[in-house]
Amino acid sequence: MKDFKVGLQLYSVRGDMEKDFFGTLKAVKEAGYDYVEFAGYYNHTAKEIKAELDRLGLCCPSVHQGPDLFLQQGQEAVDFIKTLGVKYAAVPWYGIENYQNGNFDATIEKFRTVGELLKKNGIQLTYHNHDFEFNYLDGEFILEKIYAALPDLIEGEVDTCWARYAGVDPAAFIEKYKGRMHTLHLKDFTCKKLASGPVYALIDDSGKAKDPASKEDNGFAFRPLGMGMQDFPAILSAAERAGTEYVIVEQDESKDMPPLEAIKISREYLKTLGL
Repeated sequence: MKDFKVGLQLYSVRGDMEKDFFGTLKAVKEAGYDYVEFAGYYNHTAKEIKAELDRLGLCCPSVHQGPDLFLQQGQEAVDFIKTLGVKYAAVPWYGIENYQNGNFDATIEKFRTVGELLKKNGIQLTYHNHDFEFNYLDGEFILEKIYAALPDLIEGEVDTCWARYAGVDPAAFIEKYKGRMHTLHLKDFTCKKLASGPVYALIDDSGKAKDPASKEDNGFAFRPLGMGMQDFPAILSAAERAGTEYVIVEQDESKDMPPLEAIKISREYLKTLGL
């Protein structure tokens, strides 16, 4: 199997990050992760963060950053992530209302503006999906319409949990977009009923949770990798064929154990697959 670069989406340990930002980064490194993806910086400067990443031997190839910040702050927002060494900036969430009721074209123009700004700075815009982007719009998945509208400016960062939860085979979807899936999210879960509505919490630009998740009585629960229903050997095989470079572990919630313990289990599982 390809020697993927294994990272952690730090939203997985957001409570720990808020309490002890730098101590949590150290714990993430000790858990076996060499790469991190930020989803909030908890009032630390880019220079402070980069210095600690360098000291710990961590790299930050990707971040989650809402596009509106780039539209509002322009080069200032780009310079922050450039300081961290970022190569990919993912749209973490853009609600379905931005695509429905005639809003799709205006949203694409926003993404175009952000994508062009990032491209000038050597950074690739990517898109991290949830389940609703697999709803149909004009006979196509919303997510695929986004890809098609911006073929040179946006790549996928497929969240394998939400693809599967929506009823889509994540391995097949990843392979379909060979060359446009350099990063992806590995996420496991259990569920009795697929495609039954949102079961996640949203976050603001600082990385803090906003509205509570809307839970369906379908047995949905996030799990460490290897403890749920995902077929990760198939996903990773498809990712290898698609040219994926970074596989990023994410666990939105960990109710049965501390998040830092859950991410260790996920990392040990990946080792059993040769990563």
